[in-house]
This record gives sequence, structure tokens and C-alpha cells, in this order.
Amino acid sequence: MLHDYPPLHAASAKDLPYRFEDLDASMEAAGLDAIVATSKHNVRYLLGGYQFIFFSAMDAIGQSRYLPAFVYIRGESGKTCYLANKMEGHEHSVMPFWVPQFRPDHWGSVDTMQAAADHLQKCGVASGRIGFEPGFMPKDGFDAIADALPQARFADASMVLTRLRMIKTKPELDLLREATARISASMQATIQAAGEGTSKFAIIERLRQEETRRELAFEYCLLTLGNSHNRAGSSQTWKRGEVMSIDSGGNLHGYIGDICRMGVLGEPDAELSDLLAEVEAVQQAAFGEIAPGKTGAEMIAAGEAELRRGPNSAHNDFFAHGMGLISHEAPFLMTNHPVAYEGIDAGTPFQPGMVLSVETTMQHPTRGYIKLEDTVILTKDGHEVFGAADRGWIVRDVG
Repeated sequence: MLHDYPPLHAASAKDLPYRFEDLDASMEAAGLDAIVATSKHNVRYLLGGYQFIFFSAMDAIGQSRYLPAFVYIRGESGKTCYLANKMEGHEHSVMPFWVPQFRPDHWGSVDTMQAAADHLQKCGVASGRIGFEPGFMPKDGFDAIADALPQARFADASMVLTRLRMIKTKPELDLLREATARISASMQATIQAAGEGTSKFAIIERLRQEETRRELAFEYCLLTLGNSHNRAGSSQTWKRGEVMSIDSGGNLHGYIGDICRMGVLGEPDAELSDLLAEVEAVQQAAFGEIAPGKTGAEMIAAGEAELRRGPNSAHNDFFAHGMGLISHEAPFLMTNHPVAYEGIDAGTPFQPGMVLSVETTMQHPTRGYIKLEDTVILTKDGHEVFGAADRGWIVRDVG
């Protein structure tokens, strides 16, 4: 039976996963007078866990799109405004939000941003420096707010909001732990349900069903079989003695678990045991450097040093990144590896509450894609690996 993990919901400001003082300090350092957040993940976080279910999997409606907007004035949390879709009044009547001003009056990007401009004018920051999220602001919406506030200066607030989310609270960590456990159980069930002749398409669909059955929102499945390194779905089938690499993200109330585990059809031979042990050794070397006060650079150096010692180092790769509401967020540890951003946090000491994804991949020329990916959190005494069970070969008996 699944534990009941209701969505996070902040009925008052004291229930938020962040402090206004921290947000104000970050905004002051960035020279921002106000922020207009429009990404689903940041709006959800700033509201304290709420997301409108109608638009959870889509944005487009009519001739425009859903654009939730959270407007925050530095140092004046009492003027915070949430600009919502008209249907969100039903949610508010059942579970009121903490925001002092809730305005469910909008259907598209233009009217939402016109309302945001109106609120900023009333708050006296029409000529201030306004932070926004360029990657999550449609052009017609930006044009609307810029035209309405011709004296304002606009600046990218993405990093301010990303850093605000970097240290997770206990409720957030509990959701990440549970999401990871449910993904692990879904992978076990999927591997045991597959067999000789099962296609990649069927395996991916089975994992989707297993994660959905465990009340996760299925995000993706990257799957390889046999000696192929191609992780896309296809009609390729699993054969006796072949490996399966199954990498998936599942979302529990906004928080993403992300792990990779290895299956094999029949007992693994000695070579496969050695190959996975080589990958595991890199993971363990990295884990040994994950503790408060240590840095990402130290963790990466330990993992890469162990990788170079292995006999298959030419085929191996080590990677680590932050996790939480999105699959790559602060701390940013490695530069363009593979996602395009700078590893600006590599030298910053780890702190309790940070969440990392640590992954080692071997693309063996004859045995295939062998990978372990783990979700690791920083604790006050060291670290905890989520979903630590079943990190060896998961054997599907051939009977």
C-alpha cells in the first residue's frame, strides 16, 4: 500500500519552503525591485506547492496559452499577487492560497501581463528594475508588460529563483525520497514483467503504467537493450543474456526522482558482473566526497580519478547535477556536460538540503550501455542515497 503524500500546500506564509528575507537579499544583490515569475515550476514553488491541475500537462488554450504569474515586490511580501486563470477560483475556494492578492481573471498571456503591469504600477515600481524569466515568457506577454511599463528596466531573474530553490526543506526531501522509491519499485516490476521477445516500446509502456499505478506523473524512460547504445523506443526486442539499462524520471507533486538501474535476462556472466562493479566503484568514490563542507569539484575529481583507474575508462563517463523541481538545477557542478550551462557551483561548499544526481555511464562496445544513476541528498552528517536498494544486476529469470 502506498503512503499518502498529499501535494504541498501553503495556506500561510509560514508554510512556504523559502523565507522572504532570503528572496529579498537575493533580489537586492541582483538589483531587482520586483519579480514576475511565469514558469510553472517557479510559480509552484513560490506559491508553496500549488499547481492548477487543468494545465498540468498543457499550456495552449484558444488563441493563446496559460501563463500563471507570481508578482513579488522586494521587501513588501504583503503586496504579493498571483495572477491566475479564471477557473482557479474553484481551487482557491477549497484550499485558499497564502498570497494577499489572488486574481483569477485571465485566459491568456497578454491579459495576464497587462494585469501584472497594472499591479506593479499600483505598487509604485513602474519605473523600477523588474526581474522576469526570459525562457518562460512568451513574446506577446513580454511586449504587453514592456509597453505598459515604458520606464521600467527588465532583467533576467532566473538565477535568483533557481538559487532560492537550492536548499530543500524536509517536506520537499520526503517527496523526492518517495518519488525515487516508487520509480525503483516500478523498474523492478517492469523488468520482471518483460522477457525474451519483449520490445522496447512495450517495456517503456509498462514502466509508464507502473509509475502511474504508484501515483507518479511519468516523465520519461530512456531504455537500451543488448549491445545497442540507442536509448529511444523501438521495436528492438530483449534477448537472453542481454542487458537492459532503464533510466526514468517520475514526478510526485512536482518533485522529480531520477535513477538508472540495470537488468539482465538470465544470470549475469562474469564479465557483466565486473563491468557493473567498475561503474559502481566510480559512484562510490564520488559518494565518499559528498558531505557538508566538501565541494562539487572534490566529488567530481574523486569520481573521475576512479573512472580512469578502470580497465574500460575509454568507454566511461561521469556526471553530476542538481535535482528538484526540474532535472537540472542548482547546484550547477559541471560545464556543458552535457547540458549547456556553466559549472559555477563546483567550488561552493555543499550544504545540508542540497540534492544531487550522480551518474556513471559505460558505453561498452560489445555488452552495451551500462549505467547507474542515483539521487543523493546532503545531510548534516554526510549524505543519503535515495533508492539505494537494487543497484546491482536485476535478474529476470528465464526459467
